[in-house]
Amino acid sequence: MRKQCVIWCITCVVAVMFLASAIPVFGQEKVVKLRYSNFFPPVHPISKLAEEWIKEVETRTNGRVKVSYFPGNTLAPPGQAYDAVVKGIADMAQNLLAYSPGRLPLSEVLQQPLGYTSGYQGTKLANEYYKKFKPKEFDDVKVMYLHGVAPGTFHTKKEIKSFDDVKGLRIKANAENADIVKALGGAPVTMPITETYDALQKGLAEGILLPNEALKGWRFAEVVKSSIDSNAVSYLTSMYVIMNKDKWNQISKEDQAAIEKINEEWIEKQGNLWNKLDKEGKEYAIQKGVKFVKVSKEEEAKVSAKMKPILDEYVKAMKAKNLPGDQALKFCLDYIKAHP
Repeated sequence: MRKQCVIWCITCVVAVMFLASAIPVFGQEKVVKLRYSNFFPPVHPISKLAEEWIKEVETRTNGRVKVSYFPGNTLAPPGQAYDAVVKGIADMAQNLLAYSPGRLPLSEVLQQPLGYTSGYQGTKLANEYYKKFKPKEFDDVKVMYLHGVAPGTFHTKKEIKSFDDVKGLRIKANAENADIVKALGGAPVTMPITETYDALQKGLAEGILLPNEALKGWRFAEVVKSSIDSNAVSYLTSMYVIMNKDKWNQISKEDQAAIEKINEEWIEKQGNLWNKLDKEGKEYAIQKGVKFVKVSKEEEAKVSAKMKPILDEYVKAMKAKNLPGDQALKFCLDYIKAHP
């Protein structure tokens, strides 16, 4: 009898110990930790908006999703950001589509000179394009949302009166926009944006092909005198926010839904912020003495016609890859026409 009592007591103690150790486990919710890489410096308004996204995710998931933020290329260089997310070096990244040349071919339609009128318009179009075509080139990641700054145009060191005056000038342009410069007789010069201010000062570049936002954000209004106020060559500097697929699948369905809702809200926030930054860039440039040249409707039509071969070349290149470039281009042009 005494032996049975001892056994019973031991059993009870073991059971109590098990329950005591199990209680915090059962009460503890799984936390998914993410590392978010961004090429924007920490002080940039777009970087600040990314930080707000992080806080909103942590709040609406009740801390079940936590994000560590790495702005200013501190986790992955811009040219490696997409691969870094695919491989899990970074769990998330915000970056330019142009920094993954050839990897996102169909989506290069967003970078074409389509005549964008604003970053809000371009951001909304980019996401509608993605919903419509669901391009397979993004299949190895989870797309949060797309966004971008527009309109892109010419800003020059010397005073100019029209697009004709771009001819012969050395213009800093990204590789994906070099054909725009060539179509107007300019000489495209590719260089990192971080080197562009000095290049303009020293005469290594005589102008830039960038949105108005850069006039303030990168202080280019201090070294240029004229800006062509026209959307004839306007393109979108398109960007993505993506997540590693395995990490996304670790997040509960409930929290995934919460994040998707935040993403929809951030499309609006990103678009509106780009419009605000574009306006501030122009106002800053005017204060610095930059003259904004308004060209005639006739000249705009003439320059728009010069952009058509660039669009035709995009369609031809996509056809060679068996991709619906013609459909993507038509969708984008129709959207811009319907949402001026």
